Amino acid sequence: MVFITTKLLLSAQQWARALKRDVHAIWLAAHDPRTPCVVKILALVVTAYAVSPIDLIPDFIPVLGYLDDLVIVPLGILIVVRLIPSRVMEEHRKAADKAIARPVSRLAAGVIIATWVACAALLVRLFM
Repeated sequence: MVFITTKLLLSAQQWARALKRDVHAIWLAAHDPRTPCVVKILALVVTAYAVSPIDLIPDFIPVLGYLDDLVIVPLGILIVVRLIPSRVMEEHRKAADKAIARPVSRLAAGVIIATWVACAALLVRLFM
C-alpha cells in the first residue's frame, strides 16, 4: 500500500514539474516568430493565467476553487501545446528545463482583481 502511494505521489510530482516546464515553454514560444499569431495570443492568455498569483475562482470556494487549478489550467496548456508547432515546442521545452527563473504575471493578477472588483460593484449596485 505504501509503495502504491509513493509511486502515485512521484507520478503527480513529475506531472506537476512537466506542467510548470510547459507553462514556461509556452511563454517562450509565444515570443517566437515561428508561432502563429492566433496561437501567440492564446498562449499569452493561458500562460498569464497559469502564472498569475491570484486565481479567477478563489480556492476557498468548495470544489469550484480547485477546478481551475486541476482542470482549466492543464486543459488550456494542453490545447496550446498542441497548437504550437512541435519543433518549436521541443526547442522551448529544452530552454525551459535549463532556465532558472520562471515568469510571473502581475498583469494577469491585476485583470483578475479588476474582474472581482467589477463583479462586487455590480452586486452592490444590484442590491442598493
